[in-house]
Amino acid sequence: MASFKIEGGHKLNGTITPQGAKNEVLQILCAVLLTPERVVVNNVPDIIDVNKLIFILGELGVKVKKLSRNSYAFQADEINLKYLESADFKRDGSSLRGSIMIVGPLLARFGKGYIPRPGGDKIGRRRLDTHFEGFIRLGAKFRYNKEEHFYGVEAAELFGVEMLLDEASVTGTANILMASVLATGTTKIYNAACEPYIQQLCKMLNSMGAKISGVGSNLLIIEGVEALGGCEHTVLPDMIEIGSWIGVAVMTRSELTIKDVSWDNLGQIPNVFRKLGITLERKGDDIYIPAQESYEIQNFIDGSVLTVADAPWPGFTPDLLSIVLVIATQAKGTVLIHQKMFESRLFFVDKLIDMGAKVILCDPHRATVIGMNFESSLKATKMTSPDIRAGISLLIAALSAKGTSIINNIEQIDRGYENIEARLKSIGAKIERIAE
Repeated sequence: MASFKIEGGHKLNGTITPQGAKNEVLQILCAVLLTPERVVVNNVPDIIDVNKLIFILGELGVKVKKLSRNSYAFQADEINLKYLESADFKRDGSSLRGSIMIVGPLLARFGKGYIPRPGGDKIGRRRLDTHFEGFIRLGAKFRYNKEEHFYGVEAAELFGVEMLLDEASVTGTANILMASVLATGTTKIYNAACEPYIQQLCKMLNSMGAKISGVGSNLLIIEGVEALGGCEHTVLPDMIEIGSWIGVAVMTRSELTIKDVSWDNLGQIPNVFRKLGITLERKGDDIYIPAQESYEIQNFIDGSVLTVADAPWPGFTPDLLSIVLVIATQAKGTVLIHQKMFESRLFFVDKLIDMGAKVILCDPHRATVIGMNFESSLKATKMTSPDIRAGISLLIAALSAKGTSIINNIEQIDRGYENIEARLKSIGAKIERIAE
């Protein structure tokens, strides 16, 4: 496993352009399976998870052509369905959680879809029930091989139906949405996720000839069509990466400009950072963060301690709670972080406590952070990245700490962040990648 060596305590300065959104592009790439026509996707981030999915699409028979550094053309006119039952697919698919979203398009277009139990972050239970219950409601037969942890759905034809999702799952909504666009009749999905990622997928599908209404709400209405055509789609900037760069600027007390952030798609993110006392300025479609020597957490109106919690969109995204937690360690004041969706995502706080942070892990879902107002800097240490978001949070902590830190298992960070060390170096960070 490769590692990062980080010399912390240095001020940074400069301009950063965020990569394309990981969580959006994984859906968009799966949607190319819905048509035999050419689909062009722009602003595709060069990260491990995305590259794995592109590889899987290639093995499935999709013609993949790289047009430029971040643009690809895909054509799914000769699909090799036998790959789905191969040992290679069982290996390839199980290493990537996003691979679950090929099932909906394959079921819709070819009448069957298979997937090994997907991998991904170790952040607690992430059920697949929402996906498969949706497929079953559309008329698919479900089967599961316990010995091989292999899931399958098959249907001669899918039929539109009303359904209530048991949770507002982003990937579950995307998968069911892609299955239903070619179903016979009308499908209504209640309690649908409505994140910008889903809105983007709906816009793409509609541009391909789908008939989806209610985009941006938690009720999606899909009138099935017989076939979809090609299109060109541009992926939004990654809101999680934008929040991460805000964390980098704040914790290193640096001046930073984040370019072309698509402000209109950031939802509550700027407001939550402002509640922590952080100054953010909107300049056109950029975020300007001035160097801040101190920032004070706002209490609630009655004086009680602020709670920052995740919630389905338009609530605050769970992917940024670990960033908020790290930022709070050097704020003035106290905050309760409530991670509702995943029960293991706060377990990285023991690393922050080792670095001198004042954090009380109340239970698997809640942590109280007592900010140190930069009166006591974090101490450098050696640590291991448990998942993508904890990994970048520990990296941010290391950039602010006095001394040299080592972060192992940085493949977890590479899964979600493109060329992170070169981009950090471009704004003055002292970081180097150490090979195995």
